[in-house]
Amino acid sequence: MSVVDLARVVDPAPYPENGQRLVVYTIWDRRGEVEGYVLHALHELRPHASRIVVVVNGTIDVASRAALEEVVDDVLVRPNEGYDIWAHKAALDYLGDTIAGYDELILTNDTWFGPVRPFGPVLERMSAEPIHFWGMTDHQRQEPNPFTGKGVLEYHVQSFWIAVRRAMFLSPAWSQYWRDLPPMPDYFDAVLLHEAVFTAKFADDGYRHSVAFASVDYPTDHPALFNADLLLDDGCPIVKRRPFFHYPPFLIRNAVIGRQLVAAIAEHGYPTDLLWQNLSRNVAPKTLHANAGMLEILPRADLVYNSDHEMRVFVAVHIHYPEMTNRLLDFVDNVPGCPDVVITTSDASRAAAIRAVVDERPTARGAQDIRVVASNDGRDQSAFLIACRAELLSGNYDLVVKLHSKLTPQDDFNVGRHFQDQQFTNLLDTSEYADSVLALFQREPGLGLVFPPMIHVGQPTMGHAWWANRPGVSSLCDTLGIRVPLDHGSPLAPFGSMFVARPEAIRLLVEHDWSYDAFGGADAYRDGGLAHILERMPCYAAGELGYHSRTISTSEYMSVSHTSLEFTLDEISQSLPGDSVEAIHYLRGVGHVGQGRLVDFARMYVRLHFPGTGAALRRVVGRETRVGRVLRRMVGRAVE
Repeated sequence: MSVVDLARVVDPAPYPENGQRLVVYTIWDRRGEVEGYVLHALHELRPHASRIVVVVNGTIDVASRAALEEVVDDVLVRPNEGYDIWAHKAALDYLGDTIAGYDELILTNDTWFGPVRPFGPVLERMSAEPIHFWGMTDHQRQEPNPFTGKGVLEYHVQSFWIAVRRAMFLSPAWSQYWRDLPPMPDYFDAVLLHEAVFTAKFADDGYRHSVAFASVDYPTDHPALFNADLLLDDGCPIVKRRPFFHYPPFLIRNAVIGRQLVAAIAEHGYPTDLLWQNLSRNVAPKTLHANAGMLEILPRADLVYNSDHEMRVFVAVHIHYPEMTNRLLDFVDNVPGCPDVVITTSDASRAAAIRAVVDERPTARGAQDIRVVASNDGRDQSAFLIACRAELLSGNYDLVVKLHSKLTPQDDFNVGRHFQDQQFTNLLDTSEYADSVLALFQREPGLGLVFPPMIHVGQPTMGHAWWANRPGVSSLCDTLGIRVPLDHGSPLAPFGSMFVARPEAIRLLVEHDWSYDAFGGADAYRDGGLAHILERMPCYAAGELGYHSRTISTSEYMSVSHTSLEFTLDEISQSLPGDSVEAIHYLRGVGHVGQGRLVDFARMYVRLHFPGTGAALRRVVGRETRVGRVLRRMVGRAVE
């Protein structure tokens, strides 16, 4: 750096008493809305800012814009290009020379929840430092660069919160940086072309910086991701959203425990309903379920049902096998209070048999009805969504319990018996257990749905539970306006189609005008058919409305489930390299095993050991050319 360049750097200074602070906050929302956690953050920033400018990447609806304008001074809407970095540039262009009227500029975005701890003490502490810019957190130098696998990721202040003093943002170096900002078409560009170079560029130019919560004071190089709880203990006002949506095996590898982080956030008084609402709408449910540890082992001493505020419960039971009536009603009787019960069945003779059992049972239940459905096409799904639609949309109930007679005669006896027990006991095992289930809903107003964990003992669900249903789920989400991301592996879903839910949480499913014809005939009750598609829909439908889902289990079931999963994973892992993350990447590099034929293993071998050759060969073999057809015949003869 030349002497002339050095002369341009004005000495750093503390933030002046009664200074003017400008905040630029960027938003991107897949629905063109503004979520509650954003409004809360802006409202809490308001006392500390002379002016707040919000930049919306993409679109924003009228109601959301009006809500923003009640809290901030300016709302800019621009195309969703260049991530928050180019949104900050757009704000700087919009502000122009007026920026000279401020003493500090904070560039931030919607990638954090807060304030969990107050902003004031941190702003006061950093105001006293004579610096040019500062960040909330930083990231240590890392080699090799985790984004490229080579080179170095330089030490940097993290870009979700960078505060710049006037000596720097009025400098020629600042103007030049933003004037020459390169395009950033993807996330890696935003990191590698801005976040990872900003600190070094200005530090090399002679600008002094600091960090409110420096990584050197913590046990990892990235405390915003790995040590968020320790940051909170030290007064950091912000928790990044990433610990809740990052790749779960990576977080598991690093022992990042989201459940404990949520508890710490709640302990500091942050309204966690805002957190759950945002995450439920924008994170694939199974990813969120894993990262936030959303399995509840019941009953729990701290979950006591408050009968003084009794919940109005509707129980919908579809009984195709009358011989199961007594067992089903035994579980219904565990529900506290006097729930209203509707039993649906497929014909009059079954209804009569069910009525005979019901009449012999002493009961404290409320209204009871036995209904013969117009068609058994769709079975329990159609009975629930069509025959019980009026009750579900009535507004008369706080919760609905969905049960059905499940014999799974197509399965081996032990397998079918276990699946049935797994469903019933994990939903309503005992009256004490059912009390805890309802107490969960009393404790969490944003809880939309609970159901047993994914069945895996006796069932090949692990890694495959979408089966042929994912395209249909995607299509139905488009029809119903559900934009919650679909899980890549298996979905988070009530397999077995039994759950306890708030009727409002599943409203998008219930409001749709279903017909029995849409479910097809008896042959349509298979993977890819509407009934199986709907089985996988509730969490996504609830998430779109901001409701989160949890799984629930007895300790007895967990004793069986965990030990079997542990042994199975141990067996699989013996033949794979490294930890779980490395093993997963290895297997995905190899590709799908297909049908386990010799040709499938040959393909996997080529993918693993000759990836370039394999790709070229697939392109040639895949072409509808004479060479392609000949090669395919040769390969077929060679391996069959």
